Amino acid sequence: MVTSLALSVVGLGVAAYLTYAHYGDSGVLACPDSGTVNCAKVMTSTQSELFGVLPVAVLGLAYFVVMLALCLPIAWRSAVALTHRLRIAGALVGVGLVSYLLYAELFQIKAICLYCTAVHVVTVLLFVVIVAADVGRGLTAPSSG
Repeated sequence: MVTSLALSVVGLGVAAYLTYAHYGDSGVLACPDSGTVNCAKVMTSTQSELFGVLPVAVLGLAYFVVMLALCLPIAWRSAVALTHRLRIAGALVGVGLVSYLLYAELFQIKAICLYCTAVHVVTVLLFVVIVAADVGRGLTAPSSG
């Protein structure tokens, strides 16, 4: 429980920074701007916006706000099975999106953003923690302690 909450907070912080960089100056990113590691190239690519409108950084920010709420201790203790299923579904959606974004970085953009990678790692770890915790308790039952 605590680990999922901590990961959600870290993810929220990095996603907020990426959102700030997207709407502000991508030059604020303390990241190389040439070669394979090139945050500016990733942040300004066509893949950095969903349907050419919604920045992926904002999507990440919204994702971590929702996951933060679903990872609060009260949500983990909830007797409502839907809460636990939503947390698992959210974690699964996050890993799916990360898989696409990693593909886009490696094969379409041909550059890696260190901050995006941090979000990817946090999202995958969050998925592992949530699945391990929920599977360990039978997916629907609230924790007993």
